[in-house]
Amino acid sequence: MNIQIQSVSMTYPGGKAALREVSLSLGSPCLIGLLGPNGAGKSTLMKLMTAALLPTGGEIRIDGQPLSKAEKALKQRLGYLPQSFGLYDELRVYQFLDYMAALKGISPARAAVERAMEAVNLSDLRKKKIRTLSGGQRQRVGIAQALLGDPELLIFDEPTVGLDPEERIRMRNLFASLAREKLVILSTHIIDDVQSVCGQLAVINRGKILFSGSPEALTARARGHVGVWLGEPGEDCPLTVTSQTHTADGVLCRGVAGELPGFVRPAEPALEDAYIWMMQEGSV
Repeated sequence: MNIQIQSVSMTYPGGKAALREVSLSLGSPCLIGLLGPNGAGKSTLMKLMTAALLPTGGEIRIDGQPLSKAEKALKQRLGYLPQSFGLYDELRVYQFLDYMAALKGISPARAAVERAMEAVNLSDLRKKKIRTLSGGQRQRVGIAQALLGDPELLIFDEPTVGLDPEERIRMRNLFASLAREKLVILSTHIIDDVQSVCGQLAVINRGKILFSGSPEALTARARGHVGVWLGEPGEDCPLTVTSQTHTADGVLCRGVAGELPGFVRPAEPALEDAYIWMMQEGSV
């Protein structure tokens, strides 16, 4: 599957510009991380790709066809977890997934539901009412419904929110496995979720794409702008501090800046450094 996003803009009726001239090329098989802070425009872009919203400018094409003409075919090939996903609290986990399978026209549904529950480690909770589940367990139910029917395109909007560290790792591994054959789009503001598994990244902020490419290419952009030093950062510190670690010699600080001051020792950048640097500079 190939998705071409061509100069897409989205302005809401109140006048808020959520996206500005966004262009991206997404093709399977691949796990693509859409990275940006809260309010950057990630969820709006996800809704446009699933035809839940119509852009106010530009065009989205699916395998060469305008999305307006390919919407029905797309939804038959799509698994989607929106940021806010409503669950029927009085249904049991299996009942809810069976209901979602029926809405998607999946037959026979039982095998599909069993596979989805097993994939997200929900089989032991199949008889639990959704209202009794923890936040992380409810999130896994949302991921499971997206997997129903083995879709070619999977879009997950902040899928690891509320998951404990073990389940977060399990879900990241699941997404990576799915991306061997499918197009998987993972929207998040959590660096760990993308640096572990994503082969391609798109960084978005204030409705604009700041970067599109590999994690290695993004990291390379911060080379020469990352440094470490011993000592507490003062109020007039010329760097944006990204971490502070207590060591036997004192507090080891790490930060980014356009020009490193003399008291800083240059360091090889990590993906988080590059992301913070890009958010700070707002440049491609």
